[in-house]
Amino acid sequence: QVQMVESGGGLVQPGGSLRLSCASTGITPSVDAMGWYRQAPGKQRELVARITSGGSTNYADSVKDRFTISRDNAKNTVYLQMNSLKPEDTAVYYCNARARYSGVVYWGKGTLVTVSS
Repeated sequence: QVQMVESGGGLVQPGGSLRLSCASTGITPSVDAMGWYRQAPGKQRELVARITSGGSTNYADSVKDRFTISRDNAKNTVYLQMNSLKPEDTAVYYCNARARYSGVVYWGKGTLVTVSS
């Protein structure tokens, strides 16, 4: 059974930092790309950052130079370090992972990030 467990969300003041984690288990035969998406109230879900199994990354323009995605392949865990947070970063953040060969994508349930003073 596949599980995607996110953690690290919460309330932070503008300019602050948070680190999100997402651990995946049960994806066979292995995990390919992993990523973070977010959905703000009344908006569509959007890509925040993505990382391949080889470590190549891409980011949404709105978070470049502020957010950093990384992963631990041995633990099938992806991280999102978020610095210089802004109120417009407020959203539910979802991680996903794609299974190698099948291409099936699995999603976490989301973790809420609120940036407010």
